[in-house]
Amino acid sequence: MASKKSGDLKPVENNIHEFMKGFWKENPILVTVLGLCPTLAVTTSAINGLTMGLAVVFVLTCSSLIVSVVRDFVPKQVRIACFVVIIATFVTMVDLFLKAFLLDLSKALGPFIPLIVVNCIILGRAEAFASKNSVGRSLLDALGVSFGFTITLVILGGIREILGMGTFFGMGVLGQGFEPWVVMILPPGAFITLGFMIGAKNLIDRKMREKKSAGL
Repeated sequence: MASKKSGDLKPVENNIHEFMKGFWKENPILVTVLGLCPTLAVTTSAINGLTMGLAVVFVLTCSSLIVSVVRDFVPKQVRIACFVVIIATFVTMVDLFLKAFLLDLSKALGPFIPLIVVNCIILGRAEAFASKNSVGRSLLDALGVSFGFTITLVILGGIREILGMGTFFGMGVLGQGFEPWVVMILPPGAFITLGFMIGAKNLIDRKMREKKSAGL
């Protein structure tokens, strides 16, 4: 009876791993270093990072679902073209939605919303994962990777906004006496902050490996 319960839990554990891997172990920005163009360009504030992240969540989840459903019907010779058309459909929906209801954010993000069509993260997950796995696994993978991407963008944008403008999501957090670090909202600030974030992740991973080796 115990073995049966343990066997029943295995699929659940696999599903949790499939979802959680995008947050840390296979984070698209901090590990695979994909999608750096929008990552560095739009994260001048936390709200910009959140908006871009949610756009990627919608596009990646919907496109992975469709790609997984049609994977057996698409000839291998035209699969990339088909994937791009599917992704472009959902990107167009996001772009039109932002222009209709969130015009200021649409202007702030500029061309980087339409460029989601050729984002390495989305096209890569469609080709490497969704086209080879079931709908359920593809959805879990897409949600995990896209939410990991979103959280990283918000943290990166938040750090840059706090240090560069003294605000977080537009609200003052450091007081009027704070002298903003203008460099943080410029391109060098994006590279510096991202470098520290990647370094911090690698340091944490190393400490965890050392503890595991020591049997702690």
